[in-house]
Amino acid sequence: MNLLIAATTPVFIVIIYIYFKDKYEKESKRILTYTFLLGAIVSIFITTLLYMFFDLFLPIPDDFSVWQQFLKAFFIVALIEEFSKYVIVKYYNQPRKGFNEPFDGIVYAIMVSMGFAAVENLFYVFEGGMEVALIRAVTAIPAHATFGIIMGYFMGKAKFSKNRMKWNLIGLSCAILFHGAYDFFLFINFIPGISIGAFVSLIIGILLSRKAIKIHQENSHFKV
Repeated sequence: MNLLIAATTPVFIVIIYIYFKDKYEKESKRILTYTFLLGAIVSIFITTLLYMFFDLFLPIPDDFSVWQQFLKAFFIVALIEEFSKYVIVKYYNQPRKGFNEPFDGIVYAIMVSMGFAAVENLFYVFEGGMEVALIRAVTAIPAHATFGIIMGYFMGKAKFSKNRMKWNLIGLSCAILFHGAYDFFLFINFIPGISIGAFVSLIIGILLSRKAIKIHQENSHFKV
């Protein structure tokens, strides 16, 4: 029970934080719950299928080659995981009438990301224990949050743009870029001190996420 609480608490802290940042027009709690569950179930399912595809047809050896780890970080892990989240926001949330201001892109992307992160975190924490839970609470969970906010920012712009595909793909690409950079520096930890790059990318992601939240708050259609 303690591990369950430790694994899920940081996820719900992020959700509550974003929920209260949505100042002017709250989303339906029912739709938010469905979106979270889709992130937890469907995105994990899509991710698993895509991982199986890559392992079968485009395997990348898990060796100490920096190039191999670069491919793994950006074109396997980041691409697969962020695409699985993107599909849900694009096809389930974006067409809905309730998606009625740019900030909603951030809200829905966070719900999908945290659904995914919750399942992923449970696996890691139940395997690694409380120490892993504490480490991931200040690293992996905030990282997934920043990926979601950055993608959601552009998907929020896309909803009200004449060029929806452009902004959607920019959002997906930026999420892949930050996710890939974060993982890449962790994957090449056989180079002494290089892991600090992951924390630098996380800090940059957090700063950009705060700016994205502020911009969409200011541009809310419901701001008086």
